[in-house]
Amino acid sequence: MKSVLQFGTGSQQPCALRVSARSKDFLGRFYPSASVDEWNDWRWQNRNRIRTAAELAAMIDLTQDERDAIARHQGSLPFGITPYYASLLDPHDPAQGLRRTVVPVGAEYATSEGESTDPLDEESHSPVPGLVHRYPNRVLLLVTNFCSVYCRYCTRARMVGAAGEGSVRKTELERALEYIEQTPAVRDVLISGGDPLSLDDDRLEYILGRLQKIPHVATVRIGSKQPVVQPMRVTDSLCRMLKRHHPLFMSLHFTHPVELTPEVEQACARLADAGIPLGSQTVLLKGVNDDEKTLKTLMLGLLKIRVKPYYLFQCDMISGSGHLRTPLGRGLDLIRSLHGDLSGYAVPSFVAEAPGGSGKIPLAPDYVAGREGGDWLLTGYDGKTYRYPDGGGSAR
Repeated sequence: MKSVLQFGTGSQQPCALRVSARSKDFLGRFYPSASVDEWNDWRWQNRNRIRTAAELAAMIDLTQDERDAIARHQGSLPFGITPYYASLLDPHDPAQGLRRTVVPVGAEYATSEGESTDPLDEESHSPVPGLVHRYPNRVLLLVTNFCSVYCRYCTRARMVGAAGEGSVRKTELERALEYIEQTPAVRDVLISGGDPLSLDDDRLEYILGRLQKIPHVATVRIGSKQPVVQPMRVTDSLCRMLKRHHPLFMSLHFTHPVELTPEVEQACARLADAGIPLGSQTVLLKGVNDDEKTLKTLMLGLLKIRVKPYYLFQCDMISGSGHLRTPLGRGLDLIRSLHGDLSGYAVPSFVAEAPGGSGKIPLAPDYVAGREGGDWLLTGYDGKTYRYPDGGGSAR
């Protein structure tokens, strides 16, 4: 049965939303009374999120540790997975990378040295609620505390899903927008949350429209994982609306090659066809994507679906993330490997957020071995040292 939901871009003919064989099988087994059209409705996906251990246990073999961790949870960063994203989880392997990122385990309740609930010190850089102004010329605008899927290493674990799931109160949003209007130094606005694409089209357009009218705001970015965990959110109407607010950029949160499904490929194509440059922000996670094969497969796969690998983030020092955090040295080794095997387009910048909220710090292997005479000694990705004559010599 084919979906009747349609999408059209410009003069192109409309095309039906894709539903992969995996999704159809999962839908038939666990939601037999639901239609393909319902599956392809992002609001249906939200209404039917898996929220309890009992619901998830009907789909995958939960370990006792997973059951206990879900039952133990209180407060922010609740447990929640869309049916679509649940279809990507390995039902028998608790060590599957994707499963480790969204299913709680007991280790997330242990706090390691240096971890905190606000590792980037965002609250001290927040002049008004819902806005972080750390860098002189750009701000972070937090428009919701809702995510369709809650990643267990979330930097804003202290706030997402807290005090009910929903958008920021309109009075707080207006104060944040007024702050941007009254601060001429701000040229760039990153809209985040929570996930801003979880807002309906009208509310998101209101925010984009307000920002578009501010003369000193040159660019707007949206940070989202919705096209990855809920690709059916990228609808015809959403893309038409986004096209009205250029220059607009989008940073998508990809974690593992398993996420590169036909549905996600189509969602990214729709966004790219709407003229939105797409970049990926990937968090380096222990036992999830911290090996050469996984990262290379992910980065090459992203280019194929028109997403530029942008950042590879060292996992922030959020409380309870120690079991997922990879040593910095491992990240540097992986970046060296990527430089050797992939084109520059496929290699992201490896960065860590400085403790105390000082901002992103680029990290790279040390390719400069020193100087000898008039030459630089440079180390290639292969580990060999090469002599590079310094410039400035006379032409022959």
